[in-house]
Amino acid sequence: MLDFDIAAMYGVENRRLKEQVRRNIERFPDDFMFQLTKNEWNELVANCDNLPEGVKFSPATPFAFTQEGVAMLSGVLRSPIAIDANIKIMRAFVAVRQFVLNQPIDKTSKLEQEVKELKQYMEEVFADYNDINEDTRLQLEQIGRALAEMQTQSRPPDKPRRKIGFFTEEQRQNGEDIIE
Repeated sequence: MLDFDIAAMYGVENRRLKEQVRRNIERFPDDFMFQLTKNEWNELVANCDNLPEGVKFSPATPFAFTQEGVAMLSGVLRSPIAIDANIKIMRAFVAVRQFVLNQPIDKTSKLEQEVKELKQYMEEVFADYNDINEDTRLQLEQIGRALAEMQTQSRPPDKPRRKIGFFTEEQRQNGEDIIE
């Protein structure tokens, strides 16, 4: 959290908050509080629409407090408003941490998982299908070769064939029913 936001919640002027922090600087190591660089501050100002107007053009860059730094502020600022605000801030930090650690199952991530499982299943089905196709192709080739061999080996000699159909008595006597 930035110093001007905390000062507004605690009901104190930002310069008073910074003054108290500087007087008790030993309570705020680098992992509790740090001051933004000019580049960081300029980037924040450029990308944030809801900064207070007086803060945007302040010559000093703001302090940024971690959760531990906000907790340490309760020992520096002792007004009833500051204590109440500090309790609410700490509860908000705990709630955010709980939310991050115990995120509800997101419908999108559930859908992504289902799509991933479906994709894996389809890949397995196509692999099986390709195996079946390969087996079927080999079997059809074998059948084709066997039929070709049968045609060349057992071709009957060219001999006259019997006619099919109705014959008159005269045709039968002449032997026309026997030879084509």
